[in-house]
Amino acid sequence: MIATRRATLLAAAALPLPALVRAQGTEGPIRIGFPTPLTGAFGTEAQDQVRAAEVAVAEFNESGGLGGRRAELLVRDDRLNPGEAATRTLELIERDRVDFLVGGLSAAVQLAINNVAKERKVLFNSISQSDAINEARDWGPTTFHEALNPHMTAGAVARHALPRFGKRWAFLTADYAYGHEMVRGFQRAGQPLGMETLADIRHPTGATDYSTFLPRIAGLRPDVLCLCNFGRDQQIAVKQAGDFGLKRNVKLVAPVLLYTARLAGGGPAFEGVVGGTSYYWRLEETVPSARAFNDRFRRQHGNRVPSDYGALGYGGVRTVLEAAKAAGGTDTAKVVEAMRALRYDYYKGPQYYRGCDHQSVQSVLVIEAKANTARGEADVFDIVAQEGPEERFLRSCEELGHKA
Repeated sequence: MIATRRATLLAAAALPLPALVRAQGTEGPIRIGFPTPLTGAFGTEAQDQVRAAEVAVAEFNESGGLGGRRAELLVRDDRLNPGEAATRTLELIERDRVDFLVGGLSAAVQLAINNVAKERKVLFNSISQSDAINEARDWGPTTFHEALNPHMTAGAVARHALPRFGKRWAFLTADYAYGHEMVRGFQRAGQPLGMETLADIRHPTGATDYSTFLPRIAGLRPDVLCLCNFGRDQQIAVKQAGDFGLKRNVKLVAPVLLYTARLAGGGPAFEGVVGGTSYYWRLEETVPSARAFNDRFRRQHGNRVPSDYGALGYGGVRTVLEAAKAAGGTDTAKVVEAMRALRYDYYKGPQYYRGCDHQSVQSVLVIEAKANTARGEADVFDIVAQEGPEERFLRSCEELGHKA
């Protein structure tokens, strides 16, 4: 998997650069390219990213845009494939002449998007979890990361779960970068807390049958089974673990507990599962910006509420548009500086981009799934803990390879 990803990135880097510096328009619409996997295992989450991004674009345009210039969202299906993502990104830059890029919903795919973007000096704001995108070897001056990263997410969940549920952990891991990075994040946070890793059992993305893994996990007698997977993989794994009877003696934990997976999987299957998230709509009870975002999303999208990854679509696009306003145009260098200077609260509380790697410093929520839907079908989680927006929860700039 790692070798394949590296080959994809090297191939993208080898694509010929334009003979002239890409001209950036001073008139006409502000174009935001939005590659995301509309088809495939993560399609449900990707579609919600698009819905929320449309909210950010509508708000920008209704407020007058940038001196009358309106924003346009150019959505492309990357099919959850790094090579496809690189091709679509190159088309967005060279054919569609986008000013900025926002998107990605896979650790490997977002690196392919970023590699093309940084070679062409186009600002890219990634809205999917990745540790590698912050590291100096993959990062570039035009790279921003609005999403949490696995180190932040797994760390918050580990610090909550280990003292409460026990130290003997087994992992069921999707065999690609997201899963691997999440396991590493748990083990790193868990080491000083006495975590014992009994097994890290890996499965392919898009698996539909976990029955061969579950007897082995049960035989290990873990305190915690940590499901380091995403989308339909998570939904199916949770249900089959419950059907097998693991929930009677084992606590199920996920680094990212997905709103969309919980809706699709149902309350009984997910009840009691603990995990992390960057956003849950019930933040509106305490955070005014969450209330405003949710209300606008409801009006624009049939009274539904945004999901966790949907909210990232909103945040990723809005930060870029707000930075363009502050910069007075779409010149990349000026917008990058404006992004670096942002201190913002657009949908979840205070955030800012750290200087060395442009990682968004933000809160991490720990949530627990419930079957009770007294407040309606969308009321699927309780927020049980929260870590604030503090740089001490990130890997240091020096560790990532950035100069001090």
